[in-house]
Amino acid sequence: MDTRLVVQAQEGDEAAFAELTNAVGERLYRVAFGILRDAAQAEDAAQHALVEVWRHLPQLRDPARFDAWAHRTLVRACHRERRRAPFVAALTDQHQPAAPDELQAVNDRDQLERGFQRLSVDQRAVVVLHHYLGMTLEEVADTLEIPVGTVNSRLGRAMSKLRQALHIDGAAVDVREVAP
Repeated sequence: MDTRLVVQAQEGDEAAFAELTNAVGERLYRVAFGILRDAAQAEDAAQHALVEVWRHLPQLRDPARFDAWAHRTLVRACHRERRRAPFVAALTDQHQPAAPDELQAVNDRDQLERGFQRLSVDQRAVVVLHHYLGMTLEEVADTLEIPVGTVNSRLGRAMSKLRQALHIDGAAVDVREVAP
């Protein structure tokens, strides 16, 4: 992230903030969708997070930490959105597959989706930040401002719940092979 843009936005430059929004908006939405699993809720959470970022940007002490701070703000917005609206699962792939391999892939994603629904928002956040964004455990801990041990335990519990859900549903899916 360009810290110059962050500093300009902190000083009230709306054009700089618009550039920041363009740079991080889509990624925030994708992370929110990964956590909430619903397009409308993810859009609302991402928008609420961006509003909070704008409101509190002047208080950000270290502009170089903008990304972590924005993701932390997003995770809080996902918590609020999850409490505000009932959870509705949304599958991202609605087409009918043409080949048996494609049918199995859709079935695997569906079973993983059902398992993912069983996770708490905190567990989803850790899974999405670690596996989807590729953050290290230390980066996830830094982003969420929680100890690395807490990240480890949330990730371990989440993966265990996913494996259990997939086992119960009779799937032989490697949860690392199917994107959240």
